[in-house]
Amino acid sequence: MTTLIVIIMAFFWVLLTFYSIMTVAGIWFRLAYRDAPELDAYPSVALLIPAHNEGIVLEDTLRAMARLQYKGKLDIYVLDDSSKDDTAEIAQEFANVFSRIHYIPVPPGSPSGKSRVLNYGLSISDSEYFVVYDADNEPESDALEKLVKAAETTQNAAGAVGYVKTKNEDTNTLTRMIALEFQVFQLLMQCGRWTIFKLGSLAGTNMLLRRSVLEELGGYDVLALAEDAELTVRLTAKGYLLPVVPTSRTWEQEPEQVKTFIKQRTRWLTGNIYLLEKSLLDLTHWRGKTFFLSLQHVLTYLVFVGVLLFSDVFFIMSLAGYELPNMEAPLLILWFMSYIVYTSQLLSALVVDRNVSLKNVLYVFVMYFTYAQLFIILLIRSFSTYVWSRIRGTTIAWDKTKRFKGIG
Repeated sequence: MTTLIVIIMAFFWVLLTFYSIMTVAGIWFRLAYRDAPELDAYPSVALLIPAHNEGIVLEDTLRAMARLQYKGKLDIYVLDDSSKDDTAEIAQEFANVFSRIHYIPVPPGSPSGKSRVLNYGLSISDSEYFVVYDADNEPESDALEKLVKAAETTQNAAGAVGYVKTKNEDTNTLTRMIALEFQVFQLLMQCGRWTIFKLGSLAGTNMLLRRSVLEELGGYDVLALAEDAELTVRLTAKGYLLPVVPTSRTWEQEPEQVKTFIKQRTRWLTGNIYLLEKSLLDLTHWRGKTFFLSLQHVLTYLVFVGVLLFSDVFFIMSLAGYELPNMEAPLLILWFMSYIVYTSQLLSALVVDRNVSLKNVLYVFVMYFTYAQLFIILLIRSFSTYVWSRIRGTTIAWDKTKRFKGIG
């Protein structure tokens, strides 16, 4: 038992050190970042918006798209994936007013999901680059141009990755905690990984890609529920770069109910479990820089949650008065240091993103006990779903995230 605990604690300290270094590097990059210079000529871009029953948010999204400022040729495609609400009517109204907005019905097909829709969008467009925005996104007017400048001025870049912020942050406790999480993993971790390893990671939205690169890779994997993570690994394995552009910002609606959050994150985690299995069968996912991406997936989706559960068990046992193994280092420090590092990352993100307030600081201090613990449930639920689908030999269906009204 003592040997097992020593091994777990060793992994724990490595994990703490890794994330601490990433946080410091992310802070440095964010503070020192300057946008790329203006280009002599701007390449053509197709903006793809996968849409399935998005009437509740689509009008605000297309208003934001109409405000985009881009000096090159820009075409915006609303890819309607068999919507049953007023998605088609809203998209067609905007297409009638703005010449660069196009309404495109996507033919039925299987498997369902975002990857298949994006592959179709690529087949009906011919731009040099394409950029993906989810149907609830409202990018800032200069977001696209900043991505293009970064991609064009970075050698061997396959595209560029922006920053995703939460537009319904003030709705309730859940949305505020999601916003705080995004400030760490969309801001600090992305920036830190780029600073140390020159690795970027596609976020599923506000991401720019060069068409020729994706054609070289054979398009999106239609079986991948986490299509952004899966494509990131393939791009990196081919030696391409994805520069991170923290000043390119889009505002996204996040789940306002725990049930919706659980369903969304289960899909994300299930998609990453699929990627882990795929990586185990493909040795190119463990060579060069790709090794660090695959390692981070293991650390984030397995080791982190495992350590979280382990530290919780020993914390509860300590409080309950159970006799723990006799070791020179107190086991309670395992939980304590987990809390310190997790909280320090969130506080650092608040400072860098200039979002410090008494309310946010109070949320930060309780997130480890509340929000972080949800990931134990998510991992168990995702693994169960994935293993059951493998046993039955079925494909896990795409599960669209529910949208909400009342977003300003």
